[in-house]
Amino acid sequence: MLDDFLVRAVLAAVGAALAAAPLGVFVVWRRMAYFGDATAHAAVLGVALALAMSAPVFAGTLVVALAMALTVARLAGRGYGADMVLGVAAHGALAFGLVAVSFLQGPRLDLEAYLFGDILAVGKADLAVIWGGGSVVAVLIGWRWQALVTSTVSEDLAFAAGIDPKRERLILMLALALVVAVALKVVGALLIGALLIIPAAAARPWSRTPEVMLAGTAALGVLSALGGLWGAWVLDLPAGPAVVCAAAVLFAISAVAGGRR
Repeated sequence: MLDDFLVRAVLAAVGAALAAAPLGVFVVWRRMAYFGDATAHAAVLGVALALAMSAPVFAGTLVVALAMALTVARLAGRGYGADMVLGVAAHGALAFGLVAVSFLQGPRLDLEAYLFGDILAVGKADLAVIWGGGSVVAVLIGWRWQALVTSTVSEDLAFAAGIDPKRERLILMLALALVVAVALKVVGALLIGALLIIPAAAARPWSRTPEVMLAGTAALGVLSALGGLWGAWVLDLPAGPAVVCAAAVLFAISAVAGGRR
């Protein structure tokens, strides 16, 4: 069954959507959209470094994404404005990545595949990375779910409950870096932020509890993935952007219908 490239593409899209869902709800609640973009843009630099050292691309993107997450967390904790740090990090990381790619020797790198995704070229090893990484994220978020929710609602409440908000924020950033590395093949560095934000934003008007929003985000993410792949197959569209377009349509429907309730 996995020898069919379309089956692999569907499994990859669904896996990436499910991996992004638990992080997406916290990105929306904590207003961390720019952090997701900064981490995703750093993945391009990770790709260049991995190829230069003949290392697995997943390893390179994960290491650089983790480094970006830790750097942003440290700078933001030293009095720098969060929006300023994220703006510098996002654009700087992307620029350094593009420059690093230009120094690579040998055949020209298909940069578009890493910027916008190349889901139709996903192999069996990529599926193992996507579902394996997604499983790690699911276990991590499930383990820290209550602590993450509490620290998101109120840091004072978290302190009263014996929870360190900085530790929970760091865990969230590390999990986000893993999702970026996992989803790079599916939607690319420039669109990972959309996969994180849009399904969660679409689920928010209909959610009354954190658990309901998580379930709604996962469902809408999977629906976006399947709808985008269907559009790519039928209309001959680029698959990664088509997935994001499907998510945007679902958000528009949710916004209109939710506003009439």
